[in-house]
Amino acid sequence: MKSRYSYFVITVLLLVWSSLSLAADKRRLYYVDYKVKFQPKTHSAQVEIKLGKKAEYVRWIRLQIDPQYHTGFKGSGSVEKQENHVLWKPKPEGGTLSFNVRINHRRSSGKYDAFFTDDWVMVRGDDLVPPVRVDMEDGTKARAKLYFDLPKGWSIATPYPRYSSGAYKVDHPHRLFDRPTGWMVAGKIGVKREQINGIKVSVAAPKRQSVRRMDILAFLNWNLPTLLDIFPSFPERILIVSAGNPMWRGALSGPNSLYMHAERPLISEDGTSPLIHEMVHVAMAARSGAKSDWLVEGLAEYYSLEIMRRSGTITPQRFEKAHKQLAERGKEVTNLSVDRSYGPITAKAVGVLRDLNSEIRKKTNGKASLDNVVKALATKREEITLNRVRKVAEQVAGVPITTLNGKF
Repeated sequence: MKSRYSYFVITVLLLVWSSLSLAADKRRLYYVDYKVKFQPKTHSAQVEIKLGKKAEYVRWIRLQIDPQYHTGFKGSGSVEKQENHVLWKPKPEGGTLSFNVRINHRRSSGKYDAFFTDDWVMVRGDDLVPPVRVDMEDGTKARAKLYFDLPKGWSIATPYPRYSSGAYKVDHPHRLFDRPTGWMVAGKIGVKREQINGIKVSVAAPKRQSVRRMDILAFLNWNLPTLLDIFPSFPERILIVSAGNPMWRGALSGPNSLYMHAERPLISEDGTSPLIHEMVHVAMAARSGAKSDWLVEGLAEYYSLEIMRRSGTITPQRFEKAHKQLAERGKEVTNLSVDRSYGPITAKAVGVLRDLNSEIRKKTNGKASLDNVVKALATKREEITLNRVRKVAEQVAGVPITTLNGKF
C-alpha cells in the first residue's frame, strides 16, 4: 500500500512539474517577416522588416548598422537614424522598415567575404539584417519567416527549412528575436544534397566555379559520423557554400553553415582539414572571451586531426606527423593570449589541448577525455575562456588539472 501511495505522489509531482515547465516555456508570439530583393544592376539588396500580428508587443527595435553598407531607411512609425544605429518605433498595429544593403565587402587581404556579380551573390544573413536589440513585453517571442524576390532564372540556397509557400522558417531557439544569419548563395547555382547520419547536408556554389560538390559530400560521409559522436547536438541541417576568386581564399563558419574557397583543399599538406575545422566551429557555436580565441581555434584544429584519425581518413602515422609539424610551427610562441589567433598560435594551442586530453585520460583511468569537456562546452552557449575550460576539465576529471595552470 505504501509503495502504491508513493508511486501516486511521485506521478502527481511529475505532472505538476511538467505543467509548470510547459507554462514557463510557452511564450506569446508576435510575427516578423523579412523580405530580401536582390538587385543585380546595383549589386545590392533591398531589405524589408515587417511586423505583423501582435506587433503591439514590440516597443522598439534598434539596428546596429554600418553606414557605408546600410542606407535609405524608411518606415512606418518613428525611424531615427543615429551614427551607427537606427531606432525604429513601430506603430501598435505593426508596419514595415525598409533599407538598402550594399553587398560587396572586401577584407584587408583585398579579397571578398561577400560578393555580387551579374549571375550570383554570396552573402551572410548577418550582413543583410544587422544585429538588433528589441524592447518587447516580457513573455513574448518572435516567429519569423524569410522571403526572397529573385531575378528571373535565379535560385537560392539558405541554411533554413522551406515552407511549401516558398518562405523560409527562421528559428533560433536560443534567441527571443529571430533574424536571418549564416551563409547563403543565390543566382545561377548548383546544389548537391545528401542526408548523412540524419543530418541534411547541402553543398551550393555558383556554376562554373570548379567547386567539387561530390568530393565534399564524400569526405563528409567518411567524417561526419565521427564528428557526431563527439558533438551529438550538431544542427539538423548544414549548408556549405563555395566559390573561387575574387572571394577570400579561406574558410569561415556561420550558424548552420560555412563558406570555403573553391581552391581550399579538403586536407591540407600539414594533415589538418579546413572543412572539418569549420564544421567543429559550427558544432560548438562558440564565442571566445577576451584573449581566449586560441582555445576556440585550437579546439577546431585539434579535432580536425582527431576526427580524421578516428574515421580512418588519415593513418596513425600521418596523425603523429601532423602533430609534430604543428609543434614545430608553434615552438617560438610564448604568449597565446592574443585578440585573434593565427597560424603559429593555433598550432601551439593544439599541443596544449593534446596535453590536456592526456592528463584527463590519465587521471580518470581512461574513463574520460577532452571529448567530455567539449560536449559540455557545446551544450551551453557561453563564452569560451581559459577559466571556463579549466573549470569544466576539472569537473570531468574530478581532480585539479595542472595542464592549464601555466601562463598562456
